[in-house]
Amino acid sequence: MQRKLARENAFMLIFESVCKTDEVAEEIFLKATEHRGLETDDYVKSVFFGSYEKKEELDSAIEKHLMGWKKNRISPVSMAILRLSAYEMLYITDVPAKVSINEAVELAKKFDDEKSYSFVNGVLNALADELALK
Repeated sequence: MQRKLARENAFMLIFESVCKTDEVAEEIFLKATEHRGLETDDYVKSVFFGSYEKKEELDSAIEKHLMGWKKNRISPVSMAILRLSAYEMLYITDVPAKVSINEAVELAKKFDDEKSYSFVNGVLNALADELALK
């Protein structure tokens, strides 16, 4: 599976976990893969389960860079994108921060409203600067 499709599928799973807080990761994954036929690979699994496990840490890293926003005001789509990219920057060494940010912006353009991509870009660039990944 191409990385772009894998990232999009991981995003979909993370989005579901943002919306379905009463379901555990395994349940979300099982429903998506077996009932809806969502395609996965090692990347999808590691990013989804890793971001689920590290959700509080990722949210804390994201919240530092919200600049006047509260976490509860962020759309579920943007939150899923931010968690995905933050996870890549913090835990996946073979994905450069610039690539992760660019792909996050593309996901925001595709799945969120027209203003969200600049918000996502700003938060993730600030996180990358903090982590000195640029």
